[in-house]
Amino acid sequence: MGMMSAAVATGRTAASPADARQRTELFLGGLARPLADEDAETVVLVVSELVTNALRYGGGTYTLDLTAHPDSIEVAVHDGSSRAPRMRTPDLINGTGGFGWPMVNHLALATHITATPDGGKTVRALLPRENPPQRIPHLTALPQRASANLK
Repeated sequence: MGMMSAAVATGRTAASPADARQRTELFLGGLARPLADEDAETVVLVVSELVTNALRYGGGTYTLDLTAHPDSIEVAVHDGSSRAPRMRTPDLINGTGGFGWPMVNHLALATHITATPDGGKTVRALLPRENPPQRIPHLTALPQRASANLK
């Protein structure tokens, strides 16, 4: 089975996470080999988290690319900030976040951050097409990608 890839969304508004979720659902619905509902919901959740982070911390705009590999779905979100996501203790009192990036890393087979020539970054998450996933350590390289980690 070959790959299916699409640049599915570019956004600037608060409605962008919802738009990205909807476009992701359309992408997943168009796959020749569809995902189970639970696996598709996981992909949509990761897209929502990465797009929300791009809008909140990455300069207010993003581009979303999705690629279907034979055994995985690759989510790539590009934004204008060079600042990499970081693990932090979730804020249970003031509601300032801290849940998304740890959750993405828990759900993904691998995550990877790449600097872009324009000074921004691309955050990638490789998600299994079927659960349970075989875990790969955090921030490992994704297949068929040559890139450098941000520092």
